[in-house]
Amino acid sequence: MEDTGTKNVVLVDETDQVLGTMEKMQAHQEGRLHRAFSVIIFNDKNEMLIHQRAKNKYHCGGMWTNACCSHPRFNEDSKDAAVRRMQEEMGFTTDLDYVGQFIYRTEFDNGLIENELDHLFIGKFNGTPIPNPEEVEDFKYIGINELKLDIEKAPHNYTVWFKKIVENYLTELITNG
Repeated sequence: MEDTGTKNVVLVDETDQVLGTMEKMQAHQEGRLHRAFSVIIFNDKNEMLIHQRAKNKYHCGGMWTNACCSHPRFNEDSKDAAVRRMQEEMGFTTDLDYVGQFIYRTEFDNGLIENELDHLFIGKFNGTPIPNPEEVEDFKYIGINELKLDIEKAPHNYTVWFKKIVENYLTELITNG
């Protein structure tokens, strides 16, 4: 989850209390817990907007994930960061509602460790995104059943955090969407 506006991430404890900041790559090399956010977008047909990460991303390049994900800046509210990054990554803004948070940790083949306290937001959008090619390779709206089937058939095509969101929060997301 990348934030092109800063090279630092906000280090937190398991209760989301700020411990300080650290250079982003160092935090991912050391596996330090840091604050992040993920945005889930549905259209009026209850299809989810997902995007394929640009192939040059520092991890998970070319994998499919939720509409937007990144790190807030120091002293930036996670919701404000999510709105800002939706515009920067996908070229649109929409109202977002907070759904909850979760912690996940995973190690990548390139030696980086993702250890994030992820704030989850949901919104509605029916238009066509105008994605930033430095962030997004491709995008599509997909029905929930089709998405779940594809994740079952090809889990390696999807990011770890997105699979956790679909597995643990999908019912709540559909209800709140």
